[in-house]
Amino acid sequence: MDIICAGEMLIDFTPIQQPGAYMANPGGAPANVAIATARNGISTAFLGILGNDDFGKKLQGVLEEDHVKMLCPDLTDQAITTLAFVTLYEGGERSFTFARKPGADILLSKEDVKEADIADCRMLHAGSVSLSDDPSREAIGYALSMAKKHGKLVSFDVNYRDMIWHDMDRCKQEVEKLLPYIDFMKISDEELYFVDGEDNIKAFMEEHGITVLIETLGSKGARYFFRGNSDVVAGRKVNAVDATGAGDAFWGGFLSRMLMFGITKPEEVTEDMVKTALAYGNAAGGLCVQKMGGIPALPTKEEIEKFL
Repeated sequence: MDIICAGEMLIDFTPIQQPGAYMANPGGAPANVAIATARNGISTAFLGILGNDDFGKKLQGVLEEDHVKMLCPDLTDQAITTLAFVTLYEGGERSFTFARKPGADILLSKEDVKEADIADCRMLHAGSVSLSDDPSREAIGYALSMAKKHGKLVSFDVNYRDMIWHDMDRCKQEVEKLLPYIDFMKISDEELYFVDGEDNIKAFMEEHGITVLIETLGSKGARYFFRGNSDVVAGRKVNAVDATGAGDAFWGGFLSRMLMFGITKPEEVTEDMVKTALAYGNAAGGLCVQKMGGIPALPTKEEIEKFL
């Protein structure tokens, strides 16, 4: 197994042209990254909990269709599959309202994290949404510590959602507990608070031993920070209709390209690899925003290569 993506998979209710109407699309940041990497030919597994309902069964089918292995194949009766209602704004930007009190994704437990699965992968990826409640918070922390113990690469997306946390400080405190385990970190230009500002990023990386930090800049591309160096890899101007899943398409593309290099440890990463992977990720994100929905809009390796 190349990569395990741990955390939430849910249903995104995305607005359609008819006022007040929504289309149910599969989504959830770690699941989006799982599908994105699988569509790039990467051997992928998803570690998360789905509800034993029509939505959970639909999401199970989505993972199977893209050949993503479910590490928690049993659907739960303890909560419904998590739902997110998307509000779109001009230019494709969006906000979310969650039905998650609780949602099935929160029920991921420490017992669901199998050491044999972690030992069998090259990389573990997770994000902050799962840190908002237990038992998923404990499970994700345990998974990242287990990955570090076994010398695996660890990826983390801050992916702050105010409608889940309602308190950026609380989210930051939970993320800070995981920083010693992280090799690849993704933040948006709106999440610089988590690293105490852009000017502090290099010191932040040195303090916590982070190998690569990527700051996404929307349509402008992304800025990388690596071994004291920093630069922007520009994106291409496209006609954006829906930004849902675009950051995950970008990150899934970036991680896929890094894994294509065959790396197994942080010391093997070079600046040229980072630049190449960023260009690849930018292409993936640029393709994604041109279509509606999260997972349905995620591009394949062939589409990305043609776009490049």
